[in-house]
Amino acid sequence: MTIAAAFQHLDELKPWNDRQHLLECISVTAEAPDVMTFAFRSNKPGWFRYLPGQFVTLELPVTPEEPVMRTYTLSSSPSRPFSVAVTVKAQKESIGTRWMFDNLKPGMTLKAFGALGDFTFVRYPAEKYLFISAGSGVTPMMSMTRWMADCTPQGDVAFISCARRPDDLLFRGELEVLSAHMPNMSLGFIVEGHSPRDSWHGLRGRVDGTKLSLLAPDFMERTVFCCGPEPFMRGVRETLLSAGFDMAQYHEESFQPANAPDPAELAIRAGATAAAVDPASVSTITFTMAGKQAQCQPGQTILQTARANGVRIGAACEGGLCGTCRVMKISGEVEMSHNGGILDDEIDEGYILACCSRPLGDVQIEA
Repeated sequence: MTIAAAFQHLDELKPWNDRQHLLECISVTAEAPDVMTFAFRSNKPGWFRYLPGQFVTLELPVTPEEPVMRTYTLSSSPSRPFSVAVTVKAQKESIGTRWMFDNLKPGMTLKAFGALGDFTFVRYPAEKYLFISAGSGVTPMMSMTRWMADCTPQGDVAFISCARRPDDLLFRGELEVLSAHMPNMSLGFIVEGHSPRDSWHGLRGRVDGTKLSLLAPDFMERTVFCCGPEPFMRGVRETLLSAGFDMAQYHEESFQPANAPDPAELAIRAGATAAAVDPASVSTITFTMAGKQAQCQPGQTILQTARANGVRIGAACEGGLCGTCRVMKISGEVEMSHNGGILDDEIDEGYILACCSRPLGDVQIEA
């Protein structure tokens, strides 16, 4: 798309639709060791509508036979709606992310799903926020902070970024620039360790009550958003609990699978009485596109039944978050325990998430 074309008919552009459009990679930027930012635009003229802090799921063609689904938080801000970006870290065991590092280049296109997720301050309005992140968990915080800098620069936010070493502090330079232009933003960094050549003069160790009080003295009055490895988030939770913090004001990004309801509870919701529940009862799932019928054991999800019977349904998080396993339910009833991975209008149309939907009797699925 030429620059002139990009400015034509802006008022006629429609938002990106994951059912109709692809993402076209437009840039690849190295951020830190084993961390890169991939920016995308729609492969057709359009703009992106999402909430700061939400995520997308990318379908990565790692092998010709079976694509790999990976979910990444958007580090970009919807206040700049003509592109999106994900900032990802490749671990040693990474498959999808390592493929991106080695193969994804500007001009290539990918199928994507989303954006989705409830980890956003839009869902939890407050006068003052505290963002606490570790490693690549900084990405949803960057999305929210970038939006705040563009749209509400007077917003009150305390931002604490943690990493193992100073070189691992992602977006440190940008955060320092943003804080200089946001009068009510305070910024703090904590690293676990460093070498003499790092010239680090900031806080060392892990988040605890002392450091929290130093970097955000009024943290008890703030709404907290936390993202990072599970041990890190657990430490933050324990620190807040010890201080008597109101955990109703605490929110974290978690990709834990949805818990399976008790089979008796499922049957009761389907209209049976507790005494009438047969633990050995099964439901029949008809997969119309595959031309297969399969027996679903009590408590088993539609995705689990599909896999056990050779029916392919794409999935990534398997916790009702990413929306990758969205399929059309043609008939029957299900119990769906999603975590924000599907929109209300999609549910009204008949869509469900296979990873967290359990049949309440016989069902037909378009898969």
